Amino acid sequence: MNQGKYVFSQLTGYLPQRVFDGFVKKHDGNRYVKHFTCWNQLLCMLFGQLTNRESLRDLIVALDAHSGKSY
Repeated sequence: MNQGKYVFSQLTGYLPQRVFDGFVKKHDGNRYVKHFTCWNQLLCMLFGQLTNRESLRDLIVALDAHSGKSY
């Protein structure tokens, strides 16, 4: 059984979310967002790159398969 954080969570721990949120606020990136924020999109695209997904559809299938592990 897993006792610690997942590897993806450990990697994203090094990303400075405050700095990223500052860029988003500066450029008003979340203006019309209701649910899927720029930070969520960054994490999904990072997951796609790290798992070597070939298309957006492939990424969506992988994210749906692991939906129970997301929070």
